[in-house]
Amino acid sequence: MIAIELWWLLALPVFFSLGWIAARIDLKHLLRESRALPRSYFQGLNFLLNEQPDRAIEAFLEAAKVDPETIELHFALGNLFRRRGETDRAIRVHQNLVDREGLGDDRRLHALAELGLDYLKAGLLDRAEEIFLRLRGTARDEEALKSLLEIYQQEKEWQKAIDIAEAMPDHADHLWQKAIAEFHCELASSAILHGRPAEARAHLDAALAANRKCVRATILLGDLAQSEGRLDDAIEAWMRVEQQNPVYLSLVAEKLVAVLRQQGRAEHGGQLMRGYLERHASLDLLDVAFQSALKENGAEAAYRLVRDELRRNQTLLGLDKLLEAQVLVAPPERRADLELVKNLIHAHTRRVARYRCDSCGFKARQFHWRCPACGGWETYPPRRTEEFDLTP
Repeated sequence: MIAIELWWLLALPVFFSLGWIAARIDLKHLLRESRALPRSYFQGLNFLLNEQPDRAIEAFLEAAKVDPETIELHFALGNLFRRRGETDRAIRVHQNLVDREGLGDDRRLHALAELGLDYLKAGLLDRAEEIFLRLRGTARDEEALKSLLEIYQQEKEWQKAIDIAEAMPDHADHLWQKAIAEFHCELASSAILHGRPAEARAHLDAALAANRKCVRATILLGDLAQSEGRLDDAIEAWMRVEQQNPVYLSLVAEKLVAVLRQQGRAEHGGQLMRGYLERHASLDLLDVAFQSALKENGAEAAYRLVRDELRRNQTLLGLDKLLEAQVLVAPPERRADLELVKNLIHAHTRRVARYRCDSCGFKARQFHWRCPACGGWETYPPRRTEEFDLTP
């Protein structure tokens, strides 16, 4: 035991000396490389750190003139051009790197990937697709897959998007199941529109196989059943939304009320909406329940429904709906005053009546299955902005 400890005591200085020598060698190598770089290169880095991209580009261009063989400079320039939207200049820089003789395989693949991103940013999707297809099976395969997936979504080539998403590496497989289900829903919507129910049903089954909680597929199954006259099946499908994700009930509420009224069960539709509203407070559900009560039971019943809901969930949009109901039941001499108050409140509710993306915060008046800003699928729940502040 003592001999081992003595050996360690003797060895430690040797290891320390070797580490010190290695560090000195690395430091000398780093200093030698630094001296070889043009001064304008470091000026460009400084401008980048100070968020001055225009001056950084000027400095890097000067450095590239002094030392045209510095590959990293060209990559930095190309990326800066692309970020600034100068895709023509970025394409020229990266194309020159791809064509350069003597460039290593790794750097050539890197340059090719950057060129593909340039084309993608420029909207030249065919050229971008061609490059990323060339990168399949290389060290840049996963990067190529992600870019191809973006291209096919932009082009609405949903079957190609499905094939690419299914080719993603195993470690990322779970990330794409929601998107794959949505791609099948896009194909199913097109098939329904063009009168191909069997094809639509196959895609909807595939969507639910990929993501059993795909609300959109369930809604479309109900739409398909309705178009074929199978109203009970349509109702059953739409009612399943509550188990999948009750936030989306507002998307089927009006459909349910209309079909139940068509079957002569309008009162059941009103009861169903009131039950949904009690279990899953929603401003859009409130609107459907209000219209149903107004049509089936009159203005007084609609007023009571909105008043009770506003007591449970106090919102500006709910108050706006209450004032609308009060105008309907108020005596003629009070209606003008109520209309004035309602118009004032309504002017303030416009900013809280929008939908908002959970991922990027983008707001819009219309509901989207895919966010127009960040491209996320099912990140746009059908809840008004005001409801986000009320939800724990």
